[in-house]
Amino acid sequence: MPLIGLFSGINISASALHAQRVKQNIIATNLANAETTRTKEGGPYKRQSVILETDPNEFDYRLVFGPEHLQGNITQKEHMAIPKPEFPIITEKIGSGVKVNSIQEDQAPPRLVYDPTHPDANAEGYVAMPNVNVVQEMTDMITATRAYEANVTAISATKGMLMKALEI
Repeated sequence: MPLIGLFSGINISASALHAQRVKQNIIATNLANAETTRTKEGGPYKRQSVILETDPNEFDYRLVFGPEHLQGNITQKEHMAIPKPEFPIITEKIGSGVKVNSIQEDQAPPRLVYDPTHPDANAEGYVAMPNVNVVQEMTDMITATRAYEANVTAISATKGMLMKALEI
């Protein structure tokens, strides 16, 4: 069994909480602008999406839990030294969670809706509407919310295990 930091599970879930919160905010922005036909840049609002990736912040366990830290110290000659552990020390680096890589604009063309009375209608009477699909955004919001809740549950379970370990 590899040696793992006490709070690594909480840290991984906390990074996922942050990423899912950003994702929820972007989805909320998309929903709020689903009917915005005029932006500062000109034209209709363009849907945004969040790109997630593994967090490249790597942690080398050998720096903290190297062999010299595991052997223990003898303070008096009648004390026994702590034997070497039977579990291997992780020698490779591992990722430590998830992070937001970027927020990208969807390059799909705007939807054209026929409304000749709209102030932003072109000569043919069509209005360029945002490329936001409300059903897709709501589905993405539910997915992000469920992922957020799953990570809160994971943090609570980890906290419970740590509290039980303190009772021993």
